[in-house]
Amino acid sequence: MKLLLDEQQSRHLAEVLRNEGHDVVAVTERAELRGQSDDAILAAAVSDRRAIMTENIRDFAVLHRRSVDEGRTHYGIVLASRERFPQRGRASARLLTALRGLLRANPSVDALRDQLIWLG
Repeated sequence: MKLLLDEQQSRHLAEVLRNEGHDVVAVTERAELRGQSDDAILAAAVSDRRAIMTENIRDFAVLHRRSVDEGRTHYGIVLASRERFPQRGRASARLLTALRGLLRANPSVDALRDQLIWLG
């Protein structure tokens, strides 16, 4: 699986995962994506055949539903709760562990095609 981390996630997280051999980029690493709408972020993920991991649950749930209704595809939307994975201390390590597990369990680019899932 190829993964795009939405703007809430740091480029450091993407760098750590890339150093482990995963194909992960962060919105914060791509100047053309910073500050873009959720629609544009999802379109970029689709264009790159990437799943997207986001904390923007409400908006991406709507985008998923719209994609389904309109017969458009995406490569997965992975939702993460800020309460479960806060951005500080040991919680950051939990997020990294969860993402490693997700990436290892879903090696195929199409593994999460058209799915909306919660990162657990």
